[in-house]
Amino acid sequence: MNHHLLGPSTARREFLTRAGLGCGSLALTSMLHQEGILAAEGSGITSVNPLASRKSHFPGKAKAVIWLFQTGSPSQVDTFDYKPELQKRDGTVLAGADPKTGFFTTSGKCLKSPFKFSQHGESGAWTAEIFPHISKHVDDIAFVYSCYSQSNNHTPAMLEFNSGMIRQGFPSMGSWLTYGLGSENANLPAYVVMHGTKPRGADPIWSSGFLPSVYQATALDPRGGQPIDNLKPPGDLSGEQQRSLLDALNASNRQHADERPFDRDLNARLESFELAYRMQTSAPEAFDLSQESEATQEMYGLNRNESKDYAKQCLIARRLVERGVRFVQVFASCPNTPGGAVSDVPWDAHNDINGNHRACAATVDQPTGALLADLKQRGMLDDTIVIYGGEFGRTSDSQDVGGRDHNPHAFTTWFAGGGFKGGTQYGASDEFGYKSVENRVNVHDIHATVLHQMGIDHTKLTYRFNGRDFRLTDVAGEVLHEILT
Repeated sequence: MNHHLLGPSTARREFLTRAGLGCGSLALTSMLHQEGILAAEGSGITSVNPLASRKSHFPGKAKAVIWLFQTGSPSQVDTFDYKPELQKRDGTVLAGADPKTGFFTTSGKCLKSPFKFSQHGESGAWTAEIFPHISKHVDDIAFVYSCYSQSNNHTPAMLEFNSGMIRQGFPSMGSWLTYGLGSENANLPAYVVMHGTKPRGADPIWSSGFLPSVYQATALDPRGGQPIDNLKPPGDLSGEQQRSLLDALNASNRQHADERPFDRDLNARLESFELAYRMQTSAPEAFDLSQESEATQEMYGLNRNESKDYAKQCLIARRLVERGVRFVQVFASCPNTPGGAVSDVPWDAHNDINGNHRACAATVDQPTGALLADLKQRGMLDDTIVIYGGEFGRTSDSQDVGGRDHNPHAFTTWFAGGGFKGGTQYGASDEFGYKSVENRVNVHDIHATVLHQMGIDHTKLTYRFNGRDFRLTDVAGEVLHEILT
């Protein structure tokens, strides 16, 4: 308004009115900041913060998830689903076997496991000899032996296990949880993905899909000196200068966003700039494993060539969850992938189940056992869910001489902590481990159960897109109350 066109009394009244409204606005802004609804003070953004912590539908028993995704798919009958009949019938015809179950063609003849199995803990759960460290924790684990999926191809199956759909464009579970619950730490991402070699399918697996991009995972490779790319500011730029530049950019972006209220991604992009700025001080500390004792580093296997990279990911996962990160997903990689596998699907044992699974287990067993022990001794296992498993199983009949093809009809997934009932053995595959036959569990059931433990009713967590209310579990999903405390 051109105040010089007003008379003295009019200008004075205008000033007092604006000042009064301004005080009320400042008070409201302060309250919203305290509630975490607005972006951080000094950010230059006065929009609703899409990552603000939000209340769950009901009190959940868990507040964080660590998902140890075994890329390439371990064989259920060579890890946790012991099948004596398969051992006895080695080399004989597997009744009902379909040579096209897998991605290639199998022999139709039973292939026994090359590994010795034994029972552990009070629960008497069976585990293969290649998991001496995980075996110590079976009484804290809920094993689900009856999982099945839709696809026998890696990328669609990984998409399904992450988003509930076998095709791209749908939000992953980590994105849905971040959308539903927000973040507990304004200085770190709510959703982090860690990998060595990127898994088959890569970024679309952890995509935010049609959700605003602020709920996208921060994906990183912690093996290098700078796990998060482009986070470190230029050396000649001071903190004050960077803050000033960011404020100027935000002011321009805010004006642009205000003129385009129909673009739901603009606020998300503004918040992502702010988060990147705040992470410059918080992220390096979270990834600094020199703060951990030598005993802790050795417990995880950081001193062993076979396990050091995966150990680093598992230890960082604990540190991130400890600092309020909501969802951490670790995609297994293996420095040595024999048996027909390649680096982006390390458990993919088409030629040699013995050599492949021994190598992969040597990579993941000690860090996984250490993670469970570490969470438990710190009192964090009670409210942290640990998920372990691949995108499907492997055939009970042989491929080539000693390998196994893909098998979507039966596989094992296990859960620990976060209100899952330790020592539980749920569901069953047939006597050869070929198909799930008892209490069959699909990915929608798994998603519904994990959301439930986080305090979310999976039928009520929805997002409207293209005229339809979508949810992670689509129109399916049953909570597996039998494996919950």
